[in-house]
Amino acid sequence: MRRAVIAFTAFLGGLVFLLASPAWADGEALKGTLQNQGQPVNGVKISVVTEDGQPVKEVTTGADGKWEVPVPKAGKYKVTLDQKTLPKGVALKFANRATLDVQVYEESQRNVLFALVPAGASGAPAPSSSSESSFWDRVAQLTFEGFNLGLIIALAAMGLSLVFGTTGLTNFAHGELLTLGAMSAYFFNVVVGIPLIWAAVAAVVVGGAFGWLQDAFFWNKLRRRGSSLIAMMIISIGLALLMRYIFLFVFGGESSAYLDYNAQPGIQVGPISAAPKNFIAMGIELVVLVIVGLALLRTRVGKAARAVADNPALAASSGINVEQVIRIIWTVGGAVAALAGVMLGLAQNVNYQMGFQILLLVFAGVTLGGLGTAFGALVGSIVVGLFIQLSTLVVPTELKTVGALMVLILVMLFRPQGILGRRERIG
Repeated sequence: MRRAVIAFTAFLGGLVFLLASPAWADGEALKGTLQNQGQPVNGVKISVVTEDGQPVKEVTTGADGKWEVPVPKAGKYKVTLDQKTLPKGVALKFANRATLDVQVYEESQRNVLFALVPAGASGAPAPSSSSESSFWDRVAQLTFEGFNLGLIIALAAMGLSLVFGTTGLTNFAHGELLTLGAMSAYFFNVVVGIPLIWAAVAAVVVGGAFGWLQDAFFWNKLRRRGSSLIAMMIISIGLALLMRYIFLFVFGGESSAYLDYNAQPGIQVGPISAAPKNFIAMGIELVVLVIVGLALLRTRVGKAARAVADNPALAASSGINVEQVIRIIWTVGGAVAALAGVMLGLAQNVNYQMGFQILLLVFAGVTLGGLGTAFGALVGSIVVGLFIQLSTLVVPTELKTVGALMVLILVMLFRPQGILGRRERIG
C-alpha cells in the first residue's frame, strides 16, 4: 500500500516538473482565441495593420482557435477578422465590430476578443434562405449539442450521485476530478506522446486510483472520527480550492488542446453538422453510462451499493462490508469523472478551471434527477444539457446557463425530490 502511495506521489511530482514551466514571450504582441460555444474555431483569417494603415501581418487561427501577431513596437493597431473565412453556422455577434482598435503597451501582449455566436443567434446576422440553415435545422443542431453536453454532465453527475447516495457527502471537490482526468490525458498525450485513446485510458486509471486514495486516506478517516456531513462538505470546498490552485501552478492559466483529433472536418448527418470525434465521444459516453447502470442493477457490488444507499445500518447488519462498498464507489466515481474530464477537454480545451466551471451544472443534473439516484442523475443531466443549448434560440448565449438553473429552481419548488427521486417523510 505504501509503495502505491509513493508511486502515485512520484507521478504527481513528475507532472509538476514537466508542466510547471510557463512559456513567457518577450516583446509586444497581439493575440487571441476564437471560440464558438466553447469550441475552437479553425481557419479564420486575422489581419493587423498600424494606425496609419501599414500592414503588419496576416495569420490564420489554428486548430485550437488561437492566433498571435508580434508587433514591431508599442502603439495603436487595427485588428480585423475576415468574416468570409468564418465556418458555416458561425458569425460575429456584432457584425460592425469586425475591426477593433487596440492599444499595445511596451513589453506587453494584448488579448483581442471577437465575440462569436451561432449564425442567427441574438446579436448575430440573420441567416439567408440560400446560405444558412432553417430554424428547424438549427433546432436539430442545438438538440444534438444538448445531448452531447448532457452526456458529459451525466458522466460526472453519476459519480457524484453515487458518492452522495452511499455516504451522504455533497462533494464540492468532484469537479476537480474532471480536471485531473483531462490534465492526466494531456500529460500522457502531449508530454509523453501517447496516442489520445491510450492517454484517456491511463487518465481513467489515474482518476480511479485518486478516488480510491481519497477515500482510503482521507474521507474514511473523517467518517471513523464521526465528522458531520456539514463539516465534511466544508472540507470538500477547501480541498477543491487546494486542487484548483495546484492545477493552476502545474498547468498554467492558458487553455491547451490535445495533440489528436483537433482539426477534424465536420460531417453532415441530415441537418446536423459535427466533427466525427463528437459522434464517437457520444457513443463512448452512452456505453459507459449503460455499463455502470447495468452493473448497479445486476452485479453483487451494485446491489450492495444500492442497499448501502437505502440503509447503511441495515446493510451492515445483513453482512455487507459497507466501507468496502464505499471504497469501490469512490474508485468508480473517480474513474468515470476522469473520463468525463477527458471528453470535456476533447469538446473544448483543457483548462485548470474546467471542472469548477461545469460543477454547478453537474449539481443541477444530480438535483434535478433526484439526489442519490444514478439514473436520476442521467435523466437530469440530459434535461440540463438540452435546455442550455435550446435556450439560445430565445435568449443570448451568455445567459444560457442561467436559464438551466432557473428550471432547476422551478422543479425544486414543485417536485423537491427531483424527477426520479422518492418522496421522503421527515419527522
